[in-house]
Amino acid sequence: MIADIVPYEDGPLIVRGDFELHTPDGERIDPGRGTVALCRCGRSAVKPFCDGTHKAVRFKAGTGRETPAPRLSVADLEAQ
Repeated sequence: MIADIVPYEDGPLIVRGDFELHTPDGERIDPGRGTVALCRCGRSAVKPFCDGTHKAVRFKAGTGRETPAPRLSVADLEAQ
């Protein structure tokens, strides 16, 4: 599986390609599409997906002043 992950300035992570999403407990999340925007501000009402809340809360990536971004791990699923 190969995915392209692009952080948008002060916004979500855009994930495109062949990927799987899982909860911290390992449960698979069906994104319903091949491109998704993942929340980095931590305040989305539809986590792990972005709902645009980062604009309202004036999220600034990397400043440490906002709620920490959710943990993201990329697994090499071909090796499993």
